[in-house]
Amino acid sequence: MNNGIRSLTSRHTVDELVQRLTAFLAERNIKLFALVDHSGEADSIGLHMPATKLLIFGNPKAGTPVMLSAPSTALDLPLKILLAQEPDGTTQVSWNDPAWLQQRHDFAPDLIDNLSAVEAIARKAAE
Repeated sequence: MNNGIRSLTSRHTVDELVQRLTAFLAERNIKLFALVDHSGEADSIGLHMPATKLLIFGNPKAGTPVMLSAPSTALDLPLKILLAQEPDGTTQVSWNDPAWLQQRHDFAPDLIDNLSAVEAIARKAAE
């Protein structure tokens, strides 16, 4: 873990992972709030950036108690998964570690589990 960032490598492309994550979230009734296409925005101004996309998602039943415990947590919620293409064609899948978020915002430790789905979601998509 580096500054609270957890990562794994996937053999899938960024776009394949976006499709897998979108389907996975929909199957579990987890709301996808936004998909930020960083590389697409870079291309729109004439700069090249390897495929890089950020999915912002969550479940108010899980996140709201965390934010009630520590309002500053809203800076890091909803949950996010970053997908970034590596030079070898693999994709780096990254997310904020829930235990690190608890340390950063000092919310009730028993609420870490409310955010722990992010790792399972990332790992399932990356398979």
